[in-house]
Amino acid sequence: MSNSVVFDLCVIGAGSGGLSVAAGAAQMGASVVLIEKAKMGGDCLNTGCVPSKALLAAGRAAESARRADRFGIKTGKVGANGKKVFAHVEDVIARIAPHDSVERFESLGVTVIQGAARFTAPDTVEAAGESVVARKFVIATGSSPRIPAIDGLDDLNLLTNENIFDLKEIPDHLIVIGGGPIGCEMAQAFRHLGAEVTLLEMAKILPNDDPELVGTVRMRLLEDGVVIHEDAQVVRTSGTAQAPEVVVVDEDGREHLIQGTHLLVAAGRQPNVMGLGLEHAGVNFTPKGIEVDTRLRTSNKRIFAIGDVAGGLQFTHVASHHAGVVIRNVLFKWPSRTKLDHVPWVTYTDPELAQAGLTEAQARTRFGARVKVLTWPFADNDRAQAERETEGLIKVVLSSRGKILGAGICGPHAGDLIQPWVLAMEQGLKIGAMASTIAPYPTFGEISKRAAGGYFTAFLYGPRMRKIVGVLQKCF
Repeated sequence: MSNSVVFDLCVIGAGSGGLSVAAGAAQMGASVVLIEKAKMGGDCLNTGCVPSKALLAAGRAAESARRADRFGIKTGKVGANGKKVFAHVEDVIARIAPHDSVERFESLGVTVIQGAARFTAPDTVEAAGESVVARKFVIATGSSPRIPAIDGLDDLNLLTNENIFDLKEIPDHLIVIGGGPIGCEMAQAFRHLGAEVTLLEMAKILPNDDPELVGTVRMRLLEDGVVIHEDAQVVRTSGTAQAPEVVVVDEDGREHLIQGTHLLVAAGRQPNVMGLGLEHAGVNFTPKGIEVDTRLRTSNKRIFAIGDVAGGLQFTHVASHHAGVVIRNVLFKWPSRTKLDHVPWVTYTDPELAQAGLTEAQARTRFGARVKVLTWPFADNDRAQAERETEGLIKVVLSSRGKILGAGICGPHAGDLIQPWVLAMEQGLKIGAMASTIAPYPTFGEISKRAAGGYFTAFLYGPRMRKIVGVLQKCF
């Protein structure tokens, strides 16, 4: 590439959102340059979604072996070989990496620059000694672990999602600060792999999900042997890199000293906005992210921001949705806008916890007593009984007229089972559509049909219907 080249589109950040934009735009005929200062694939491939789910799968396999006697299967003592477990994680990343590689994107016609990007003008970026001028820009730099201001924390050898998968052995005792999805997933995964685990949360674990559904996850974590401290404020840390100590104050004001061998911080994430030279590009931003409108345009209308760096919901699938919005705006001049009313999210614990739309509490705050709630337990699902996976339930929130406002599922395969509910909400379907669907037997998916059918139970089997049937039988 020459010292100064003009492109149709410059994408900064090769995570899931940036890669989607770059690949889509290039294949549609736009000239695209993609700039990435670290690894192709970004956080999701290298330090987030992919390695965490690979580690969870390893932990789940170990726990399944331990619980095999439920089916009359005998196993010996179950243990985990740390080197092989983390080699499995690395192998999963390596198998997916070619799809996100420099070579693949260059084969699509994308110019890839490996280096840090910094705006020097509203239409110019410098990276790796190159000056890039583009008609449009997309900032997709993602987010990084947020490290809370805790006395003594900087003196310890912290683990975050960015380095925990570099371990070669299973920790003896892992202390986890943060009870959100990452904290709960890693706490259970390492516990299943044989580590002692203590989970610390300043409020309640999984605070953005329905408390009734969270209760099932909490119970399972406790049954697994995870020690949970909720409403616990971490006030200071001490010890050494190999023997960290954490002091927490509980809701009654009492101090507790927790000693471990490893310390994982999973206390949220912060958008990567620093070092981009946004002030030179006329882009407004705060520590919470780049300010965008519903079309994902920044204060400089030639520059868009997508994914975690734009603030809001921090999910890979949201970044992918953003990518589609930007492509329509940039390539087709179509004023496409984000639509995030029914975005699903999943915590991949065992059992999984999935949510889309409004929770019961949110719906009651907005609509009051008119809200109707339908539930159905996995214990009443025949496939769940056969699989010995009966923990949890589905919970559907409706308007008084049967409009689906939200759905939450805690149970096996919840992340897959939530998808029909997302489709129903996006298409404006009422509960009758789900109730009338023919579900194959025996499947976990029947739980959605059963819950939906509950909306009509009172009428179908009530006194009014009995009178109607009685009259019809006499008449005919």
